[in-house]
Amino acid sequence: MAKTALVTGASGGIGKSIAEQFAADGVNLIITARSLDRLEAIAADWQTRYRVTVTPVQGDLAKPGGAQKLFDEVTGRGLSIDYLVNNAGMGVFGLFREAELAAVVDMLELNMVSLTVLTKLFLEQLIAARGKIMNVASMAGFMPGPYMANYFATKAYVVSFSDALAYELRGTGVTVTALCPGVTETGFFDAAAMHHSGLVKNQKLPTADEVARAGYRAMQRGQVIYVAGFLNRLVVGGVRFLPRWLVTRISAMISAPK
Repeated sequence: MAKTALVTGASGGIGKSIAEQFAADGVNLIITARSLDRLEAIAADWQTRYRVTVTPVQGDLAKPGGAQKLFDEVTGRGLSIDYLVNNAGMGVFGLFREAELAAVVDMLELNMVSLTVLTKLFLEQLIAARGKIMNVASMAGFMPGPYMANYFATKAYVVSFSDALAYELRGTGVTVTALCPGVTETGFFDAAAMHHSGLVKNQKLPTADEVARAGYRAMQRGQVIYVAGFLNRLVVGGVRFLPRWLVTRISAMISAPK
């Protein structure tokens, strides 16, 4: 019997690339994002190309109740899942004192609350299926991030939550993987209005497909924390040996507007 994966934020970037990895492996999909037109175009393409069932579900996980609404929509269609990929996320770039409060709150809801709620609501299904969970975090989750203070903090939550949940689920057959990419070439930077940040300006970035392929393999082998990219792994390993104040200062120097 074919398995089914639910992938959030699947209309583009890393989420779309991860979803396509499932489709290529013959796994049916439930894909969700805010743009229904884009989801329907993806579904039509993949159903023809990969001969899998792709169910598009429009939703906004940045709004309160969005995760519960998605769960109700999926279960209301009589669907259950074997894989959950919490990929949807957003960033807000700039000084916290100048940030629009509504945007910050939407980011907290999307990056942490909805991820947690979906994991909780689908967990019994995943245990019954001995399935897998992937939470898309970031190497930002291992350090403070001036100019993106809230974003870095949300990813620290995702890393910590995933690590602890993986421990709790030992013996259930369910694995949890936190995928921690570095800066990646996606539409994220357009949405966060941060193309003038030193993180991305004049940088050659890995593609979403490259990150997704590596993360997908890590999930399949049950790796709990996977930092994508050799240099990123060196950075994450190295920050453990530096004073916190120095890590913060270096992060600020790299992220600051150029």
